[in-house]
Amino acid sequence: MIATRIPFVSLAPADDATAVRQAIDRVVASGRFVLGPEVDAFETEFAAACGAPHAVGVGCGTDAIALTLRALDIGAGDEVVTTPLSAAYTALAVMMTGARPVFADIDPERMTIDPLQIERAITARTRALVPVHLYGQPADMGAIEKIAEKYNLALVEDCCQAHLATSDGRPVGTIGAAGAFSFYPTKNLGALGDGGAVVTRDRALADRIRRLRNGGQTDRYHHETAGVNSRLDELQAAILRVRLPRLAAWTAQRRRLASEYRTALAGTSVDVPRECDAGHVYHLFVVRSQEHATRAALQQRLAARGIETLIHYPVPIPRQPALAGTAPADCPIAGRVCDQILSLPMYPTMSSADVARVAEAIGAIR
Repeated sequence: MIATRIPFVSLAPADDATAVRQAIDRVVASGRFVLGPEVDAFETEFAAACGAPHAVGVGCGTDAIALTLRALDIGAGDEVVTTPLSAAYTALAVMMTGARPVFADIDPERMTIDPLQIERAITARTRALVPVHLYGQPADMGAIEKIAEKYNLALVEDCCQAHLATSDGRPVGTIGAAGAFSFYPTKNLGALGDGGAVVTRDRALADRIRRLRNGGQTDRYHHETAGVNSRLDELQAAILRVRLPRLAAWTAQRRRLASEYRTALAGTSVDVPRECDAGHVYHLFVVRSQEHATRAALQQRLAARGIETLIHYPVPIPRQPALAGTAPADCPIAGRVCDQILSLPMYPTMSSADVARVAEAIGAIR
């Protein structure tokens, strides 16, 4: 008989269920659904939580990256260096501007973009760097920031998996020109649908992004630039507002669970990547097997024990058919890592007993 199933993630409101319901009802009763007081308030509150003076709500994390690059005047003919190991949306956001994504391979230990490889990828056309804080682990921002300064490049942080993370004590999203966040339901701070935001210290940049998200309007029906329709809606903003005060506690719980995983998985058949920065927020808890076949067998056996796992990500971005037209350079380290990684269940309502059961199952598989 299979024990109670452990899902990969649990998205239904839990301790916040009543507050979420009240937030929804409040918006419905107000009759305001787009760019109203909830978005204004959330932008203020999220900026403060991130340690930034400005935040701009947009339709999704992909748009947060693309609109920031556009606001920095990056487009056709330009190149943007980014990582091959991420959701493909990071590179697709670059392509949305007309620029070309260029891939620099990853640091095999941290699994984020390798600063040494970044420098080798820079050309006369390079205008920006987009490092990704992957799985909640901050990229090596100290080294990346120095490269950006050396070559006079815009630095846009993809923080879509890293809400409240810090890099050497500095809040992610505040180190470069701007930081892009996603509120997709699975994120550490998730909405009940799509949503995103840009945080920045630059008021003029924030103002440009505000115009671009709303059709390029300076005021109603007056379009100064060719913007898009990418607005965080009032319902999602209201939901995010009631969840934001809980984020610190949820993050602390993720860190506790990660510590328990590390202890329980010591000596098993999987490799647990080390925590390279204490600012890691564990959006995902990812382990590595020795090879693709070993991972497949492990995933199947865990499934047979009622434990759901996923792979983030099975195909490096340069090998995606959608990127073929950009003539991407292959990144062999990312390719090897993509054959090894496996994401274990990780969410704030998960219990220590669940962690122990997952680890025990892995330990029993030889």
